[in-house]
Amino acid sequence: MDSKLKFRFAKKEDTGLILNFIKRLAEYEKMLNEVVATEDLLKEWIFEKGKAEVIFPLYDRKEVGFALFFHNFSTFLGRSGIYLEDLFILEEYRNKGIGKATLKELAKITVERGCGRLEWSCLDWNKPSIDFYLSLKAVPMEGWTVYRLTGKNLINMAENN
Repeated sequence: MDSKLKFRFAKKEDTGLILNFIKRLAEYEKMLNEVVATEDLLKEWIFEKGKAEVIFPLYDRKEVGFALFFHNFSTFLGRSGIYLEDLFILEEYRNKGIGKATLKELAKITVERGCGRLEWSCLDWNKPSIDFYLSLKAVPMEGWTVYRLTGKNLINMAENN
């Protein structure tokens, strides 16, 4: 690993930086209009409720990206796993091995915590990321489709019998 590259866990005072990276990722994914997260919401859910964690790759002591993750559970494995929700590296720092090093750091955290797997999703059109993940020997989950309830559909499901 490049000696200029280090990692650190986010602290509550990093909430603005986390939101900035979320917006930069959403911009890249052409989904900025879907971001409704605020600093207050992130503080509450990440730091007060402890529902997610963030690590920053630091290059020359500067945060150049982020990885937001949380624990899930595999009934088949009988133990927890880590789900990587977001991984983003600033464009000017890509192709320096920082993304790979960040995934390696997450794999290390996964193993240290005794978790059974590290997994994430990728947009079908994002060929550069797909190629990158395949180069790491990550395996796409064929035969699985992600389903989601949000907004009014989620509320209707919760309220209607």
